[in-house]
Amino acid sequence: MATPKFAHVVFQTSQPAAMRDWYCAVLEGHVVYEDAALTFITFDEEHHRIALLNPPGALQRKAPTTAAMHHVAYTFDGLDDLLDRYVTLRDKGIAPAVCIAHGVTTSMYYQDPDGNFVEMQIDNFAEPDLATGYMRGPEYAADSVGPAFDPQRMLLAREAGASVDELTARAWSLRAELPDPMGVLLGSP
Repeated sequence: MATPKFAHVVFQTSQPAAMRDWYCAVLEGHVVYEDAALTFITFDEEHHRIALLNPPGALQRKAPTTAAMHHVAYTFDGLDDLLDRYVTLRDKGIAPAVCIAHGVTTSMYYQDPDGNFVEMQIDNFAEPDLATGYMRGPEYAADSVGPAFDPQRMLLAREAGASVDELTARAWSLRAELPDPMGVLLGSP
């Protein structure tokens, strides 16, 4: 049986210009096509990865109690790439809503103008089987979400010579004693 690959995601929005600009900035993408009803954005070889559908009537912003897709995730090759994107976005005034040391990934969650989350992450294991093994282990079972971390502190530690293994271990994030990240993921400030 054939296995499909991910092609694109479409967001319905009443603020297409703000969403277009945000996704182009966050993904370092560009507009392929745009008219009054549709915008197509890509950041790689695909003709479009993000589409924005602008219906004629006004839409309400997604509420934390809305049943909907929670987030789309994008993976970087390594921690330095993830931190480079963090710096690029920080310098454009785009800050992560929350950063989480999931254990299996190190993740930064951003919110678009409509309230949708976009996860920028790295895999902390070289092989999927190792990640699956970690997810079946005691550390993950004790806290499947993981602790929050401060991306600026992580950046400074990396620039000071901290290793990727040290910074992606949950123990490093736990030392900061930040609030539980689930509140932000569920829509609380």
